[in-house]
Amino acid sequence: MRILLSEGSGLTSRQVATRLDELGHDVEVLSSTSVCLARFTRHVRRLHRVPPFGSHPLGWLEAAVVVARKRRADVLFPTQEQAAVLSAFVSRLTVPTIVPPFSSLRRVQDKLAATRTLSELRLPQPRSLVATSADELRPFDRFPAFVKRPISTASSGVRRVHSASELLRAARELGLGEAGVVVQAEAEGALAMVQAVADHGRLVAWHANVRAREGASGGAASKESLRSPVIGGHLAKLVAGLDWHGAIALDAILGADGPLYIDVNPRLVEPRNAYLAGVDLVATMLALAVGEPPTAEPVGRAGVRSHQLLLSILGAAQAAAPRRSVAAELFQALRHGGSYVASVEELTPIRDDPRTAIPVALAAATTLIWPPAWRWFVSESVEAYALTPAGWDEILAHVPSPSRT
Repeated sequence: MRILLSEGSGLTSRQVATRLDELGHDVEVLSSTSVCLARFTRHVRRLHRVPPFGSHPLGWLEAAVVVARKRRADVLFPTQEQAAVLSAFVSRLTVPTIVPPFSSLRRVQDKLAATRTLSELRLPQPRSLVATSADELRPFDRFPAFVKRPISTASSGVRRVHSASELLRAARELGLGEAGVVVQAEAEGALAMVQAVADHGRLVAWHANVRAREGASGGAASKESLRSPVIGGHLAKLVAGLDWHGAIALDAILGADGPLYIDVNPRLVEPRNAYLAGVDLVATMLALAVGEPPTAEPVGRAGVRSHQLLLSILGAAQAAAPRRSVAAELFQALRHGGSYVASVEELTPIRDDPRTAIPVALAAATTLIWPPAWRWFVSESVEAYALTPAGWDEILAHVPSPSRT
């Protein structure tokens, strides 16, 4: 089949391209920029330029529909936040895709709605408060805490605060008097990344891993898979309560009393560790997209380690001694030491895909010369796929009436 990915800049898109090509499909990619991760891999056959998605998702959608029709794509595969506009306007598509009903997506797309949904379904989360005014902030007294803008991606629009005065200032800067903010007490424990695929409310595949090392902007430079029946039970309850169809992902803090869910993403997130552990989320999504009954996936193996060297380099550039840290990171990777022992590269497997060396070499050389350049690499990637508040408002203003509820 010819599979058209919704975006080429994100880590998820890059990992999905690898798996789809391994399955024997021709992979093509939509992108608002000619310089993206998907360009630097043998797994992508063609790149199609489209308008930026974030602030004008309907313009992106029109271009995506044209490309899908001209290229006779068999599936438009959502890999980033384009899932939101595809869900809202699925009737406009002339090609199969895999997205939840828009009424379901609205319950988790923004952080205020997600917080309320987790509460309604009685799923554990840190002490949280939804506020639209300064008066509503006053009862909150648990610090440190995080203040979150409703629509934000990859830790953008999130502030850590230590006092009531910092809380009020951050909340106002993030839109307290407009759409409101979420305030969430900081929880102690390791960060777990959870991915799942559901078939109209039935959980059919899921996986969880722990962020073993933090990379740039909070991303996972290293991961280790884990098995948790408790998380599996929570996921089954979530997708049933939402009547979810397609991919969904959560971030959780693994505390002493179990997981606390701190974020919900209505899309697929970095599925390679899941595949390495024995859970093929990409193949499951593809089967659902083309109307084939998915088979129940086995529970993934625990202890499977993987890494993303690109994120490690960019994360090292944020250290107190950035040049020394970047050089040390490269040395460890070359000798397969430290966190690279018995670990598999998810994003840029240079030996199997030599073209992937280009972004790694560019990031290493640039940050060794000028360490603050890490910000450019991160911002360029996120801006290419992140839905902005204006973009979400545009979707809501134009969504067909039956999907408004």
